[in-house]
Amino acid sequence: MHVGARPDIPWEIDVTKTALIVIDMQNDFVREGAIMEVPMAREFLPNMKRIVETCRKRGIPVIYTSHVLYDDYDVSPLEVAYNPKLQRNGMRSGTPGIDIVEELKPLPHEMIIYKHRYDAFYNTNLETVLRNIRGFHGVDTVIITGTVTNVCCESTARSAFMRDFKVVFVSDANGGLDESSHRATLSTIKSVFGRVMPTDELIAEFG
Repeated sequence: MHVGARPDIPWEIDVTKTALIVIDMQNDFVREGAIMEVPMAREFLPNMKRIVETCRKRGIPVIYTSHVLYDDYDVSPLEVAYNPKLQRNGMRSGTPGIDIVEELKPLPHEMIIYKHRYDAFYNTNLETVLRNIRGFHGVDTVIITGTVTNVCCESTARSAFMRDFKVVFVSDANGGLDESSHRATLSTIKSVFGRVMPTDELIAEFG
């Protein structure tokens, strides 16, 4: 259905033109005691798994991102400056910390975008993948799930909007560091950048 077809929402989801992005659901963010542990990401893991499985059944491409740092040089020096513990450990290339958690393990054909900034579009091939994964310009809508809500997830959602993708931000499938920042992002996205909905509503709209 075209934009503005229903007065209560700006646009409806067309599953034939949609892709799912799973942001940074890697061991160093999700596992208990991990260096960048986000308990809310672990709490919402069952919802993310349900969305992934539903998308696979509906033929919606699933794309993963993984945030990667290096021992040899600071590929993201300002990030490390704000998080000094990352100077020596965490999200290191070649370690299990950058692997997607087993519960959401990518299938062999599913893409993992390795990134060095919060925004998954920045200096990666994510946009190229989205523009072609369902045929030439076949994707016009992206579903954002993962962690951290107000950092990598919000940054990527905003960047998708700037590239004229319709954004679906799943309220109970994005894990934040705390409830207040999580809620603030949901409010911001809902106001100007995309549609915010819970897992049940998203799957129901798939039809």
